[in-house]
Amino acid sequence: RSGARSTLATLWSVQDESTARLMVQFYQEFLQGDISKAEALRHAQLALLKQPQYQHPFFWAPFVLVGGWL
Repeated sequence: RSGARSTLATLWSVQDESTARLMVQFYQEFLQGDISKAEALRHAQLALLKQPQYQHPFFWAPFVLVGGWL
């Protein structure tokens, strides 16, 4: 055990640019407080999905939160 309460992982190899955008959005959402990690991930995925070049599930669907979702 690493001591980490949760891990954000991917189910397949991901593209660097879209992942960077998703992670920035994830942390902006989560660090504002009053939102769970699961909701922050959902919001980040939806934000990516709204961008025409990233609408394909390849870009936003591989991300999974493992462990504590809160």
